Amino acid sequence: MTDLWIHPSLILLVGAVILPMLPKALRKPFLVAVPVLAFADVLSMQGNFGVHGVTRFLDWTLTFGRVDALSMVFAYIMTLMCVIGTIYGLHVEEPAQHSAAWTYVAGSLGVIFCGDYLVLFLFWEIMAFSSVFLVWFRGRKESLASGYRYLLVHTAGGLLLLAGLVLRYQATGGDISFGPIGVASPQLYTWLILAGFILNAAVPPLHAWLPDAYGEATVTGSVFMCAFTTKTAVYALARGFAGMEILVPLGVCMALYGVVYAVLENDSRRLLAYHIISQVGYMVAGVGIGTELAINGACAHAFAHILYKGLLFMGCGAVLHMTGKSKFTELGGLYKRMPRTFVYTLIGGLSISAFPLFSGFVSKAMIVAAGFEVHNYWAAFLLTLASAGTFLHTGLKVPYFIWFGKNNCSEETWKRASDPPMNMQVGMILASILCIFIGCYTPYLYKMLPFPQVAQAYEPYTAYHLSETLQILLFTALGFFLLLKKLTPEPKISLDLDWFYRMGGRAFYWFARKPVQTADDAVSEAWDRQGVVPLMKTARYWSWFDWHAIDGVVDGIARTVREYGEALRTFQSGRLQLNIIAMLALVALALALLAAA
Repeated sequence: MTDLWIHPSLILLVGAVILPMLPKALRKPFLVAVPVLAFADVLSMQGNFGVHGVTRFLDWTLTFGRVDALSMVFAYIMTLMCVIGTIYGLHVEEPAQHSAAWTYVAGSLGVIFCGDYLVLFLFWEIMAFSSVFLVWFRGRKESLASGYRYLLVHTAGGLLLLAGLVLRYQATGGDISFGPIGVASPQLYTWLILAGFILNAAVPPLHAWLPDAYGEATVTGSVFMCAFTTKTAVYALARGFAGMEILVPLGVCMALYGVVYAVLENDSRRLLAYHIISQVGYMVAGVGIGTELAINGACAHAFAHILYKGLLFMGCGAVLHMTGKSKFTELGGLYKRMPRTFVYTLIGGLSISAFPLFSGFVSKAMIVAAGFEVHNYWAAFLLTLASAGTFLHTGLKVPYFIWFGKNNCSEETWKRASDPPMNMQVGMILASILCIFIGCYTPYLYKMLPFPQVAQAYEPYTAYHLSETLQILLFTALGFFLLLKKLTPEPKISLDLDWFYRMGGRAFYWFARKPVQTADDAVSEAWDRQGVVPLMKTARYWSWFDWHAIDGVVDGIARTVREYGEALRTFQSGRLQLNIIAMLALVALALALLAAA
């Protein structure tokens, strides 16, 4: 690496500023060039680790570029996903949507490469405030409300993080470096920083913002959002909280919780959003286990998850883009109208279900193996159970009720359905190829992991692992078709923990409008009667006194002086000699009178 180090976030931010000013004819080449340049920038850093972008600000040393094995694996997949997502969204004519997406990715990369908490917090907030526009750009009333809730929740998380950073700064005597935080003896600031991180990771009960926002985002916006916020949080946890035991039960809870709500969900994109919670649960549990194999597994699963979850969101987004529908009860039988999109979505479903020869198979099992390695059997068994639920809803429910099953499409929806524009298909093709390539050629991914020797020593394609996985998948498929009528989606809403802040917000709004506003009106009226009226009377009295007393005396003196001046002016003839003689005569008269006295 040369002495010149260029932050990939800088490339994306500059591109986001320039894009709206370009002529329309140049936008699409520019849209492809900017993320490709950012990806090439990351590729140039491989094997050349070090610290870059160090600058002084006030009394602090800020580090914008810490390049090591952990940051590189996340930066690699995030810039690659930025390329795929941008290609998928080339049909979007509004440049502001692309600028918001690139700013969002830049915020994520800023966190990935940061070396201190101040830089982390700066890019952490850039992520939150730029990604909300990907929800608002959909333009629906529901999107506007979801975006505001998303912003409020992430602002609260940012404040928790900031409070933890301030307390840590005081406790450590001014240390702002971002690294292992000392999980063996956690302090108050440790829990506050952890709370800020796990909110972005969507750990229950701080998770409801995710399906709420991702299900309402734009078609291309949801592809970006599913890849960056939660995985950036996983990186932050791996960097600062590896081995923190509380993360193991939290991760297992996530894995099961997301599966349950995904099975109940009727909207395809909300189902995928709930399953993000489940899949990120594996990563959080891996960070909590904290061994080299577990950290490798968390990073590998984040890498694979970004691709296959992005592919699934692209597939379901293509259905929404072409038909205007995303609910299972309004779809069905679309394999006849959208055969290519069906194939791409099926590849994503097989990848996320950890089917052999697909990416999830070589990443998810690494975390489970790490659990057995440290004798954390309950966590390993429950994570294996969650794998069955993953295949049930994402590997079977999504493909069946969109592409097969009963045709619930209206005549208009059926006519509109067809494979999406070629740019959207290219994005899905790239993600599909990578999902298969990673599953078939493990060194591609394993060499990039933080502990490559440990990763390369791990062999996913063992007879035991293959037989175990195939048994789980086959019995899950059998159960799905036996219980098909019970699993048929229904047009209903499943209440989640967001009910509390939704209803709490309404209660606060009512409290502010009714009791508080009524009390404020009563105080205002009492003030008008008891305070303003006497005050006005007092003001009128002092106005009268000022006019007649003070101004009268001052103006009377002024009038008297003016009258004497007028009288004296009559003695002035305007001739200087006569005035001097008259003055001398008056002085002589005065002296004569004094002498006579």
